[in-house]
Amino acid sequence: MKWVTRQYVHVDRTACPWLIKRFVDQKAGFLFVPVEKIEETVKKEKAIPYDAPGVELGHHGDKCSFDAVVEKYKIKDPAVLEVAKIVRAADTDKMEMAPEASGLEAVMTGFGIVSKDDYETIAKASPVYDAFYTNCKLKLIREKFKAEIEKLDRKERREFLKKKLEIGRA
Repeated sequence: MKWVTRQYVHVDRTACPWLIKRFVDQKAGFLFVPVEKIEETVKKEKAIPYDAPGVELGHHGDKCSFDAVVEKYKIKDPAVLEVAKIVRAADTDKMEMAPEASGLEAVMTGFGIVSKDDYETIAKASPVYDAFYTNCKLKLIREKFKAEIEKLDRKERREFLKKKLEIGRA
């Protein structure tokens, strides 16, 4: 399936491809066009539009396009829901909602400037979202197993967390 959005990607338009490839469509292809070409590209390429004015997978109220993809495709993974908070905060300039938001916004701004095109920006961004996702999973594991983790030394804690992450992948 092809997906289309506005060119010159930033936070939401770098997060959505990661989300789509990881949780919706592993073989997704992405097109980045001027905003006035989105409708034409949707028709010509039979592409799904996201993060563009007036589209289903766009901003609605306080929520960003990442939220719209999560909702439409019924993604329930608790770590993805945590990543969504970070993306929403960074993309809607409500940095106080998530402490990681200003860092995410800064990194995506930097990638956008130093990359040769949107495809390179998306490629550079993907490992960042993988890291946020893993960190969110760890946060949830730490909350769930707080009492057990407090009894462990640093090495044991690291091994415990790694095992819990591996179980989550199985």
